[in-house]
Amino acid sequence: MAQHTGNAPGDGWTIDTVGDELLACEAQRRDRVRFTEEWPELDLATGYAIQDRNLAARLERGEKLVGVKLGLTSRAKQQQMGVHSPFVAWLTDAMVLPAGDPVPQHRLIHPRVEPELAFVMGDRLEGPGVTAARAMAAVESVWGAAEIVDSRYRNFSFRAGDVVADNASSGAFVTGPIGLPPFALDLSLEAVLVEIGGAVVDSATGAAVQGHPGEALAWAANELAGRGQAIEAGWIVLTGGMTEAVACPPGASVALHFTHLGSVFLNGGA
Repeated sequence: MAQHTGNAPGDGWTIDTVGDELLACEAQRRDRVRFTEEWPELDLATGYAIQDRNLAARLERGEKLVGVKLGLTSRAKQQQMGVHSPFVAWLTDAMVLPAGDPVPQHRLIHPRVEPELAFVMGDRLEGPGVTAARAMAAVESVWGAAEIVDSRYRNFSFRAGDVVADNASSGAFVTGPIGLPPFALDLSLEAVLVEIGGAVVDSATGAAVQGHPGEALAWAANELAGRGQAIEAGWIVLTGGMTEAVACPPGASVALHFTHLGSVFLNGGA
């Protein structure tokens, strides 16, 4: 893939120029160095401004907003990144991968797969002050899911402002075959096995996601409230990776086996 850095240091990055460059990297399937090497002032607030700006661009070109995704809900990952809270980002219908379809290598740079617990919302959820109990009461159903994360940054090397601006490394996602009401299972104990090429390489439970995925959902609602947004009925919420993301190059075979939510199978395509 092309090696490209965009503007040189000192060229004066702005919310608009960073937003345009990220969308161009996505469209052209190319990576670049992180912006914070050239624009150290790119903090979380600026990253969210870029993220919202690019959501508007996606909607303007015909995409439909279908939900939100969380990143860095694992406390271990937060410590590794030097941050103290998760990130929230947007899901559009262009990111939906139909079950059975291969990983869309033709439009991704360096895809990785991570298992997630996904919620379909039954009711609107608006902060501030949302608790995990209130958040879970708004959930209609829970699904196992695979998020295919991608990054416009070379080697997935970024700081907090970079990754938030990049819509938290959004790529694609697919949900599994079984949806259950949240009261039908203990989400903190719902487990997943990650299998690559027939060999189990990782495992986790829902407790890896903020102790309970409901905590992540509540956090997202409260965070979005500060931006004048709410989680709408019918939306999908990806609550964050339960394990480390695994590479999914062409030809790879990945299976995510959930305890009660069935299995998600992905092939890396060509």
